[in-house]
Amino acid sequence: MSNLALIVVIGLAGGMAVALQAPLASAIGQRLGMLESVFIVHLGGLLVVAVPLLLMGGGRLAQWQTVPPLNLAAGVFGVAVVASTVFTVPRIGAAAAIVLIITGQLFIAAMIDHFGLFGVILKPLSLHRFMGLALVLLGAWWALRH
Repeated sequence: MSNLALIVVIGLAGGMAVALQAPLASAIGQRLGMLESVFIVHLGGLLVVAVPLLLMGGGRLAQWQTVPPLNLAAGVFGVAVVASTVFTVPRIGAAAAIVLIITGQLFIAAMIDHFGLFGVILKPLSLHRFMGLALVLLGAWWALRH
């Protein structure tokens, strides 16, 4: 499998995981509450990752202090993603909730690319990329209205 094909497969798998996680976490949230759902989802993730880390002797986890403090906010954003799905899915449905999440992701990602933030490859916002984002925004609006 070529590098690009592997990247596409992993990217699609991540998207599928978000789409599956949203209604599952929302169902937990409806039974137990939003905070409880977020806790259970992240506890499950912790347990899944803990096993390979333990088998690797902890990997480089002991060096966590070398990570810039701002980068540690990634965990907070993970909580925000799960909490937003727990909140939005029962109110507007899984597809509309995912459309909103993806729209938000694309707009922030375009700004991150445009300014080369956080060490990503600098990709200025071209007219074509801007038009693509405008279409995504139109699609999100359309999905929420109908």
